Amino acid sequence: MNGYFKWLHRLCCDGLSRLLKDNPDHNDIDKSADKTPHIVRPPIIAYGSGTGGGARAGLFRTPISGGVQSATSAHGLPRPALAVRNLMEQARFAHLCTVMSRMHHRREGYPFGSLVDFAADPMGHPIFSFSPLAIHTRNLLADPRCTLVVQIPGWSSLSNARVTIFGDVFPLTEDQQEWAHKQYIAKHHQGPSQQWGNFYYFRMQNISDIYFIGGFGTVAWVDIKEYETIRPDKIAIDGGEQNLKELNAMFSKPLKELLSMETEVDDAAFISIDSKGTDIRVRQGAQVFNIQRLSFDEGYAVETLEEAKSALWKLINRGRVCNLQK
Repeated sequence: MNGYFKWLHRLCCDGLSRLLKDNPDHNDIDKSADKTPHIVRPPIIAYGSGTGGGARAGLFRTPISGGVQSATSAHGLPRPALAVRNLMEQARFAHLCTVMSRMHHRREGYPFGSLVDFAADPMGHPIFSFSPLAIHTRNLLADPRCTLVVQIPGWSSLSNARVTIFGDVFPLTEDQQEWAHKQYIAKHHQGPSQQWGNFYYFRMQNISDIYFIGGFGTVAWVDIKEYETIRPDKIAIDGGEQNLKELNAMFSKPLKELLSMETEVDDAAFISIDSKGTDIRVRQGAQVFNIQRLSFDEGYAVETLEEAKSALWKLINRGRVCNLQK
């Protein structure tokens, strides 16, 4: 084993020597540490038509992706707290990461990831339905600390929105099980016990942090109190996935034709909607995806599916390509 470490040390030293020889500007490592680090700025992204559009700096978040305040104000996007609340309403599944308990012997203390379904209560706290046989259930009973990673439905790349919620999950008392069941079936339309057997409801009672990523370069730590008190957009609560299916059936073709006026587009699909606009996943070629924002008219807040249809027909009929923002 000692011979291996000597070989590894020699390999690292030889590699560093070659690096310094090939890059004379970096020979003095101590001096370079005092210099201001080089900042790689985001590229200028052109969008829109030649007559209505132009160029903007940076990457802008999607409607439910939180992100920087300048993007929020400049493009009429929801605040990060509202963006996360909308995401929690629209997503049905998430990745739960618990701490492996002592009963798992050599795996004790390691993070354990599992895919779970959930529903958010009126305060935005996730409610789960767990089997007592599941590993994550046993882990939580031993150590309630966990994280929940929720991503936007229709996920296609790292440019999509996701949120990590840190908190403590506990089983609900017997008298709270019925309340939790109503919250759960309102979103999933069928209780897990009806489908699989004995399940019990748990809730993330304490939220300690919320870390929101809206794509490349757009991150935010969300204020917990604001998150717990803000109301999600009505259209994000009502209908959810079914609304998106209906909008895609009605608008996918005319939307693709509209986008194809700017560049060749093979497919366009709505992946989220809020009161101020909608996110569109655009496919060019076999595997090239990007997310674009279609904003409703300024000052126009959509609450129902019918209002969304009316607003979208208005934009498409006017050919408002300038409303599309990457």
